[in-house]
Amino acid sequence: MAMRSHYCGLVTEAQLGQTVSLCGWVNRRRDHGKLIFVDLRDREGIVQVVCDPDLLNDQFKRAEDLRNEFCIQVKGVVKARTAETVNEKIGSGKIEVFAQELIVLNPSVTPPFLLDDDNLSETTRLTHRVLDLRRPYMQKNLMLRYKVAMQVRNFLDAQGFVDIETPMLGKSTPEGARDYLVPSRVHDGQFFALPQSPQLYKQMLMVAGYDRYYQITKCFRDEDLRADRQPEFTQIDCETSFLGEEEIRALFQRMVTEVFKTQLNVDLGEFPIMSYQEAAFRFGSDKPDLRVKLEFTELTEVMKTVDFKVFSGPANAEGGRVVALRVPGGAEMSRGEIDGYTEFVKIYGAKGLAWIKVNEVTKGRDGLQSPIVKNLHDEAIAEILKRTGAQDGDLLFFGADKLKIVNDAIGALRLKVGHSDFGKKSGLFENRWAPLWVVDFPMFEFDEDEQRWNAVHHPFTAPKDGHEDLMDTDPGACLAKAYDMVLNGWELGGGSVRIHRADVQQKAFDALKITPEAAQAKFGYLLDALQYGAPPHGGLAFGLDRLITLMTGADSIRDVIAFPKTQRAQDLLTQAPSPVDEKQLRELHIRLRNAQPAAQ
Repeated sequence: MAMRSHYCGLVTEAQLGQTVSLCGWVNRRRDHGKLIFVDLRDREGIVQVVCDPDLLNDQFKRAEDLRNEFCIQVKGVVKARTAETVNEKIGSGKIEVFAQELIVLNPSVTPPFLLDDDNLSETTRLTHRVLDLRRPYMQKNLMLRYKVAMQVRNFLDAQGFVDIETPMLGKSTPEGARDYLVPSRVHDGQFFALPQSPQLYKQMLMVAGYDRYYQITKCFRDEDLRADRQPEFTQIDCETSFLGEEEIRALFQRMVTEVFKTQLNVDLGEFPIMSYQEAAFRFGSDKPDLRVKLEFTELTEVMKTVDFKVFSGPANAEGGRVVALRVPGGAEMSRGEIDGYTEFVKIYGAKGLAWIKVNEVTKGRDGLQSPIVKNLHDEAIAEILKRTGAQDGDLLFFGADKLKIVNDAIGALRLKVGHSDFGKKSGLFENRWAPLWVVDFPMFEFDEDEQRWNAVHHPFTAPKDGHEDLMDTDPGACLAKAYDMVLNGWELGGGSVRIHRADVQQKAFDALKITPEAAQAKFGYLLDALQYGAPPHGGLAFGLDRLITLMTGADSIRDVIAFPKTQRAQDLLTQAPSPVDEKQLRELHIRLRNAQPAAQ
């Protein structure tokens, strides 16, 4: 018999009476005197092995010596469990294997933690990642990741997409996040950059006539990290020629819908389409979580005439905004809870958080509880209550500042309240899958510090039809053929139709104040390629890590990556990054700056 005939977790009643050969790790050993029970684990699950001295004879001593994480081989007969010992929680729970032969393939030292301990620190897990990856939770996550990637490949293959690799070592184009640089040993003082995305290469593949390209590829960004970011991450990167914006969206919506149906038996249903402007106006975000039943009430015009400078200042300032967020039933919140939310919005640049508790709407001013009510005239109070639709027992939060600060701070507050225990108890959160397309992004955003326009996505995004001349006359009004797929408040993927004509590309560079010389130096190879009959093309890239995090319900993106980095961009398993020896540095023509000597 082969070393292994079946996976542990796949042995079922179908194998009753058969002799099977299993390999795996001891998950748990229980000594019941005459009999020893071993829970044997592999990537497909657990099976119970019964070690009986009458069957194992001289090998029974091996069963007595087993400890957690020993790697063993068991040959034995599959028998039905008695009714009272059936374990419905596992696939093999109706059977057990009576061992006839037991071989220790490799013993194990005592593990630093129990694999069924759910309270491990992330530092412990990442330091001992190999053991952490043995845990059923991690194995389930990574197996789902594999299955999703395979389904995506099969879908794209059926749609005529071709998997083409693009270089990992390329030219640094400092647009967007900071590049990871790789010094060249052969070319003294020169550097490659790791790709932030294959953007320019995939566009050149369209010019080259490959029509439909995809790649599941690593991308690298040297940026500040959060729970949903990694310095290296995986994209499902796609590009296609001769399809319009709506056709591209429809194609990839079908792909994601089929993945959820096949892997989770979830029907995502309709994908609403919302403009960027509407999303920012109603929710303060370009990736709103539609499960939260709270949205902004616009009050900028209302607040222009109040004496309260906190409101009237931003209301009258160019680029200012004043909004309210009505929280039904929120008046029951304590002052301590409100103070906690006040500190929370300061993370996003807000100076504070004004609020009003609505005790009795019909009493107007007298039915309100708040230190700010005395600073608002009757007309403003009436308009606030009317526009928000406030009811008795509600709480109104206010944001007043520059547009971005209000959107960021009150948008984050909306999520914080909606996802809180109060929000879920009060019905402000709907437990469902909430997909969404956000479209019609601005082409450009103005950088106040640099006093210049920057590309919202990248300089190769095409403007909406009829908006080409706005790049010259009014860049702030120019909309892009750009689109993001959002799910539960996470951006799953984003893309755009690209500029394929040199004259339109030049208008974009002019708006961004990229000179022809600078454009040639940074992107000359793409610009040259566009001259040779470049086809209309566009694409979309999905974050595979984010997709799997959502599908598994994991708390962190690190729970769906085999060997992730920490939030400080460190690999605790291999202790990378690490110093290298002087010889390697000399070969790369690099000298490290010495620290300044201590003052005498």
